[in-house]
Amino acid sequence: MHPNPSYRKTPESTNIDFVRARGFGALSINGPDVPMCSHIPFWLSDDASYAEAHLVRSNPIFKALQDGPKPALLAVSGPDAYMSPDWYEIDDQVPTWNYVAVHLIGELQLSPQQDLLAHLDRLSGFFEAGLLPKPVWMTSKVTPDALARMMRMIAPVKFAITKIDATWKLAQPKGAEARLASAKGLRASGSETPKMWISELMMDLPTEPQD
Repeated sequence: MHPNPSYRKTPESTNIDFVRARGFGALSINGPDVPMCSHIPFWLSDDASYAEAHLVRSNPIFKALQDGPKPALLAVSGPDAYMSPDWYEIDDQVPTWNYVAVHLIGELQLSPQQDLLAHLDRLSGFFEAGLLPKPVWMTSKVTPDALARMMRMIAPVKFAITKIDATWKLAQPKGAEARLASAKGLRASGSETPKMWISELMMDLPTEPQD
């Protein structure tokens, strides 16, 4: 996480809402030589105390969990964009990159295999709800033999969350005038979704309420 406190004032509820809506991240644990990382979808519990996911059994992280629970980090990335120094409309600026990222820190362990079907239904149900009015896909649409065959290839895991760190790097230290000017410059530079999202966040900072 970026150490500048200006980028770390987002309310925890905003971080949790972002993580839940994103539902995809990079899961990492320590390996013998380098960290092991896997990009996975996940489902976040209602109280944000844990996340559920699943791993293919050939995944090195799954194999490492055979020895017991492991400390882990789940990095959830949001929009990002290159920021031109010209957009700030102030002197002596340099290029930088604005972005949103939330890190979940905790302990990862295997879940009982019999929990897998319920996990898959929760995971797909959450994302299918965002596709309404499309009819909701359910695991019951897969023939039992085919579903059993595919489920034998994966295993459920549970990630107990002990800490949430977040960086919302949106030009806060440069002051409101420069931040808003750069947001307008970014918006005018293209119509890509990440640029538009970053620009909107820069216009209306998600910060802690002031007394």
